[in-house]
Amino acid sequence: MSASSGGQGPPAAGDQRPLLLGRHSFGPDQRLVMAIVNRTPDSFYDKGYTYELAAAVHRVHDVVAAGADLVDIGGVKAAPGEEVPAAEEIRRTADLIAATREAYPDLVISVDTFRHEVADAACDAGADLINDAWGGVDHDLLEVAAERGVALVCTHAGGLQPRTRPHRVTYDDVLADILSYTVDLAQRAVAAGVERGRILLDPGHDFGKNTRHSLEATRRIGELVATGWPVLVSLSNKDFVGETLDLPLGERLYGTLAATAVSAWQGARIFRVHEVGETRQVLDMVSSIQGHRPPARTIRGLA
Repeated sequence: MSASSGGQGPPAAGDQRPLLLGRHSFGPDQRLVMAIVNRTPDSFYDKGYTYELAAAVHRVHDVVAAGADLVDIGGVKAAPGEEVPAAEEIRRTADLIAATREAYPDLVISVDTFRHEVADAACDAGADLINDAWGGVDHDLLEVAAERGVALVCTHAGGLQPRTRPHRVTYDDVLADILSYTVDLAQRAVAAGVERGRILLDPGHDFGKNTRHSLEATRRIGELVATGWPVLVSLSNKDFVGETLDLPLGERLYGTLAATAVSAWQGARIFRVHEVGETRQVLDMVSSIQGHRPPARTIRGLA
């Protein structure tokens, strides 16, 4: 099975739809940083550092100051662990979303959840985007996104149930599977009433994939971009980076930034990250090399 795009590179800017998030419309040349804010006591990255509300709010202030265009607020870690009921997930996310909305009326706020009832409560609190990392296992999420008029991330997770790890997963062609699943989910979202401009595709690095799969998805991200749907990538400090470079969690920044630059060059538009300032610099540099952003200053050779 081969990818439907025939291995083409990223489309021209005119082939890309404007991306509608909250009150904002973002053009195809704008690359956005989505900052991760976890209200979990057992996050793989910060180990619960932002679990308490005050710490989480402080994190929001820090990432906005560092240049984040969006914040992605989650209340359940992706990895296996203690069961978190929906009511507890709502407790962890809704008040933080409300506090963030009060502090930043125009900021785009995302909720990282696979449950429709959590998404609904998050929208009540002020969320603009539902980031469903598990690929629509809860079919009612589409209805919530449609009824609330919010954006939706359509992710490829290889058919896994939430909070499970891949085991000896195989694909004839991983990118073809990503294309088929995410585009179909996006079309189902449109049929359910979600506005086209509010739908994104995510190849789902590490989700239902081994390291070789995630590397191939990165190498061929332009084929996903070529569908015309805006593409979000969540690369930050993931296992495929660690395994590729044989590095522990705390030493994966440079590998993450390399994958970020490759994905940006091919046309990905939103980057879900832990390190906001470093990512912003990489994206700005890629945009300037491509001619989409002028240098901040140009005095060399003029004095």
